[in-house]
Amino acid sequence: LCQGNAVDQFFCEIPQILKLSCSDAYLREVGTLLFSVSLVFGCFVFIVVSYVQIFVVVLRMPSEQGQHKAFSTCLPHLAVVSLFVSTVMFAHLKSPSISSPSLDLAVAVLYSVVPPVLNPLTYSMRNQELKNALRKLM
Repeated sequence: LCQGNAVDQFFCEIPQILKLSCSDAYLREVGTLLFSVSLVFGCFVFIVVSYVQIFVVVLRMPSEQGQHKAFSTCLPHLAVVSLFVSTVMFAHLKSPSISSPSLDLAVAVLYSVVPPVLNPLTYSMRNQELKNALRKLM
């Protein structure tokens, strides 16, 4: 490391560590990018296939109230997963020319802090007391 050992993030990420490297990191960056894209694509395909199967089963339910309950649980979760996947893809696939420490930090917070914070809210949205409290807050 020729540029010091301070990472411009609140946790170590491979792209941030590669920025500190003195050596030509092109092959490492391409390898990391290919591995990350294949991993994310595999997870994305698994999530899409899972949700298609869930939606098929839910749409076959005879009760409209049961369908509503199932969709009210699945759709907020799908929104959080979409936020996570889209921000991770943006963070790792964006051009270095638009990279700045503040943008990198904001995107890292979006995909590492926001989804776990939203999870309790996502899974408790069926709770009527929480819904009423949110309505009063708004």
